[in-house]
Amino acid sequence: MGSIIQKIKKAIKYPLAASVILLGYEKAAFIPDEIYLRMMFRYFTGRKLNIKNPQTYNEKLQWIKLYDRKPIYTIMVDKVKAREFVENRIGNNYLIPLLGIWESPDQIDFSSLPNQFVLKCNHNSGKGMCICKDKSKLDIERTKKKLNEGLSENYFYLGREWPYKNVPRRILGEKYMEDESGEGLNDYKVMCFDGEPKLIELHMGRFTDHQSQDFYDIHWNKLSISQNMVSQYKVSKTISPPPPALEEMVKLSKILAADTMHLRVDWYSVNGRLYFGELTFFDGSGFDPYDKYEDDLMLGSWITLPNSK
Repeated sequence: MGSIIQKIKKAIKYPLAASVILLGYEKAAFIPDEIYLRMMFRYFTGRKLNIKNPQTYNEKLQWIKLYDRKPIYTIMVDKVKAREFVENRIGNNYLIPLLGIWESPDQIDFSSLPNQFVLKCNHNSGKGMCICKDKSKLDIERTKKKLNEGLSENYFYLGREWPYKNVPRRILGEKYMEDESGEGLNDYKVMCFDGEPKLIELHMGRFTDHQSQDFYDIHWNKLSISQNMVSQYKVSKTISPPPPALEEMVKLSKILAADTMHLRVDWYSVNGRLYFGELTFFDGSGFDPYDKYEDDLMLGSWITLPNSK
């Protein structure tokens, strides 16, 4: 009930932003990027966006959205093309086995797929994804409908994350993977600043109702950084064991993050072996405030923008 009341209060305080969320982000396509980002940043963080002299992590991510637009970024966020990017930089040993690439759900021959698999769109974050653990129980028509909904989404308009704007939309199928947790895959998100890995954001219990989010440094010391006030993910009560290939994970993330101001490199660890997940430039789209403002400032100090060099 508290969250509902909070949403009502925010809608009253920021009616235009609330209308965009209610009616759909693409309905706001006519709003210039900077004005849109100022509006949504205020709505989600409760703070004014200082785009001329950004200091916090989330502010600097908005600056990067507007002013750091290298063509290669579109390749890096494309889940199909990113596989080639990773292969060229660190080899194909870290890629999850590919089952196929399709432009439409109608092109997928479900009878040829294994009993377990994952289908997802290459241009967005989650919408349309199908995680199949037992094909005999799969509703194929419903799955096709979800995939079409994912393909129809222009992910750029949600957070004006420029790299996604011109990604050619496709579906890719990958082997279903599960680690020792028994709950799918723990997600290790290595956050790189000016090309240097500094933080690892660990998500456990993904796609469950008890997903947790913890932050570790690259030497696997658990940190007090959290985003629980705005996130449904809670800090776990224990210190998780480090992935067996922690050192390798950090080393490879640095290679992939070369020549970027900020990049998050996602990994999975299965039976001691590393598998690449995805690349993203904007953790939480820069709209998720940290519980302690000092942490937002600290992470922001690790990103050097061109005008401050």
